[in-house]
Amino acid sequence: MEKKKNYYISTAIAYTSGKPHIGNTYEIVLADAIARYKRLQGYDVYLQTGTDEHGEKIELKAKDAGIEPQQYVDNVSGMIKDIWDIMNTSYDRFVRTTDPHHEKIVQKIFKYMYDKGDIYKGEYKGLYCTPCESFWTESQLVDGKCPDCGREVQPKEEEAYFFKLSKYQKQLEEYIEEHPEFIQPVARKNEMVNNFIKPGLQDLCVSRTSFKWGIPVDFDNKHVVYVWLDALTNYITNIGFDFDESTEEFKYRWPADLHLIGKDIIRFHTIYWPCFLMSLGLPLPKQVFGHPWLIMNDGKMSKSKGNLVYADDLVKEFGVDAVRYYFLHEIPFAADGIFTKELLIERINGDLVNILGNLVNRTISMNKKYFDGVVQSSEYVEDIDKDLINSVLALEERVTAKMDELKVGEALQEIFDVLRKCNKYIDDTMPWSLAKDESKKGRLGTILYNLLESIRICSVYLSAFLTDTSEKIFKQLNTEIKSLESTRKFGGLEVGTKLEEPIHLFDRIENKE
Repeated sequence: MEKKKNYYISTAIAYTSGKPHIGNTYEIVLADAIARYKRLQGYDVYLQTGTDEHGEKIELKAKDAGIEPQQYVDNVSGMIKDIWDIMNTSYDRFVRTTDPHHEKIVQKIFKYMYDKGDIYKGEYKGLYCTPCESFWTESQLVDGKCPDCGREVQPKEEEAYFFKLSKYQKQLEEYIEEHPEFIQPVARKNEMVNNFIKPGLQDLCVSRTSFKWGIPVDFDNKHVVYVWLDALTNYITNIGFDFDESTEEFKYRWPADLHLIGKDIIRFHTIYWPCFLMSLGLPLPKQVFGHPWLIMNDGKMSKSKGNLVYADDLVKEFGVDAVRYYFLHEIPFAADGIFTKELLIERINGDLVNILGNLVNRTISMNKKYFDGVVQSSEYVEDIDKDLINSVLALEERVTAKMDELKVGEALQEIFDVLRKCNKYIDDTMPWSLAKDESKKGRLGTILYNLLESIRICSVYLSAFLTDTSEKIFKQLNTEIKSLESTRKFGGLEVGTKLEEPIHLFDRIENKE
């Protein structure tokens, strides 16, 4: 039996400061579509996600809520996991940075780097942004405020341990130069190299003494390990990295094929993380993709603007696949995508109801009406059929090419272009007209077969994106033939199959204010 190729994809771990809005949820849905498509292709996929649970911000929020930090993060981590589940995401492991195993390995990593001379004790003087948990120099501020979130910064001074980022500068520059695919999209790579690496890397603060909610530095317990060394190492601690003896899973899985993260944390994943791995003598992940944001009409989502939208609320109102479709279809590869309810409704009515829902419903209803729901053979082939069949058979190459470039919205577009073509094929062949002539029965059966088989093949591809919908379609077609291999030859749907009753996949929504 052929050994499966393995594929390790991770999302960033969500910070447990509060409930994740749709901008955070977009990332896990995007990762899920990539993971599902890879599984369809026969890869042994491992998708890791989870929560980042330490830091001063959590300590303060727990205090405000009058509970212990652990109870606070348990509540929020549970809420995040629930939303990931509501979105039908197929993660293999949901990790938490408060897991005892993770904490133990982080302490070992810290000690190893210290013993190696890559971590040293010093004093931190800088301008600190509590919400972002980041120190900044005066020159990095924008209008005197945090360049990431635009909030006030406070001067802070404390004893701290530092990681020698500067030691790995040349090695990192060479690596990025030799691996052009490492940072995607290219614009983000240029930004990292020109704005952060070339001006010279500053050593990184990796411990704090001004709060307690973190992993203790075990040889100096006045200090806790600071956020990025704790958070980033989750990608290796949870698959079994250890200095004593790493697990077989670690040896098999690492390096990761793809870290899928928001563009706002690309610096940490393409500068700090590679340098940590170089210090540990481990290979670097093959690719880091800094995806764009999902923003509102009035800009980035934020509590202060009061424009937060939550995925679970949208799912209650519109259904999970409608929300997944919007996330995956609307956000371009490199530019931010806009969210409005009007646009979501437009997509549901225009694409999901008109193109997909109507096609499936019309086709199955016609087969029920003209052939009592029994799938006919397709012997009466004409040129117009070949054009449709060729488009359907070209899907694998086209969708795979887009998915390989992580252009998930464009991959989905390829499938919907074929569905549009199926609708046009109905208009061009006019089955209702053929049904009036008994001598055209064979031709009518062929047309309906071509439509049903086209729908089946499109549903195989849709299963990576619209998980519930594709299953509903297979159920109506009464078929278990759902493999990618079955899409390479036209004719997988068995003649004589009795179709199930047609059901509405999506309901039209009246756009009331």
